[in-house]
Amino acid sequence: MGEVVALLAARAPKLRPAARAAKRAGHACAIVDGTLIRIDRVAADRPFYSGKHRHHGMNLQVIASPCGDLLWVSGALPGSVHDKRAEWTWGVMAELEAAGLVTLADKGYQGSTWAKTPYKGKAKPESQKDANRAHERLHAPGERANAQLKTWRILRKLRCSPRRLPACRALSSLLASSESS
Repeated sequence: MGEVVALLAARAPKLRPAARAAKRAGHACAIVDGTLIRIDRVAADRPFYSGKHRHHGMNLQVIASPCGDLLWVSGALPGSVHDKRAEWTWGVMAELEAAGLVTLADKGYQGSTWAKTPYKGKAKPESQKDANRAHERLHAPGERANAQLKTWRILRKLRCSPRRLPACRALSSLLASSESS
């Protein structure tokens, strides 16, 4: 089993080629979003506990096209890692900027140099509310890509062992590339 995981992990597309391929495919922007894949862990595995979701899990960063196709899925980080920290760890925004893609992200990525994020706060003027609604319409396909990723049965089987995630990452990337072809 370990050899299969290693072989599949080696086949997973890297971030830079995926960003360049998105630009070559004619995408004007890319949508970045993080998602938590639940795992079955005990309390001793504290780093995997996500206080936001109140479950053990692994943080994955996903890059989606404007039409909602998966372009790239990151490796796993513990569920306690914030989306902004995970993005910084993988260098997602820098690679997308280097590829010449505009990056749309949610409020979890506020402070990113290149990401276009919605306005924060409760008492916003109407113009900012309109901008946030427009941003959400553009960002929604990224949320659908995350939802699609979570429907795959192989990720539900992952709950028994987080070490199997590299194989799942490779499979998700291979499936995403075959779906877009």
